[in-house]
Amino acid sequence: MADSYMTRAGYEKLVKELEMLSQRKADLSKEIGETREQGDLRENGGYQYARERQSETLRRISEIQDRLSGAKIVDDMNLPKGEVTIGMKVLIRESGTKDDYEYTLVGAEESDPATGKISVHAPIAQGLLGHKVNEEVSITAPGGTTKFKILKIELAI
Repeated sequence: MADSYMTRAGYEKLVKELEMLSQRKADLSKEIGETREQGDLRENGGYQYARERQSETLRRISEIQDRLSGAKIVDDMNLPKGEVTIGMKVLIRESGTKDDYEYTLVGAEESDPATGKISVHAPIAQGLLGHKVNEEVSITAPGGTTKFKILKIELAI
């Protein structure tokens, strides 16, 4: 698995989800055992549904375990000051307007655009990475290319 950068909070969130899924897996195994005792499995909708949920749960457990095994906690890293990197909060202004946007760059698992947390893999984050305050950057997104000026960078973790 490739390295997956995340904050300590994102890491802890995945660990908690893994614990919850492990409990769900045990509950589903019990449920499958109980429905198996009910007779003909071909016509047992409860059994089929429980097996589908078990498969989804096992897939997610595997996915989380892969992410955690390759996790690099950005809180533990020496992040460059004054440069846009993962774990930074960035205030930008669209050129030619007074429209300001504030984003916190996080790992993919922590992304929540509604709260301003964007994945470092998002087009806008990719355009900002490595730049400094007062620099102008052109960012190409599906809607076209837009220029922004970086107004402020601060540690968000």
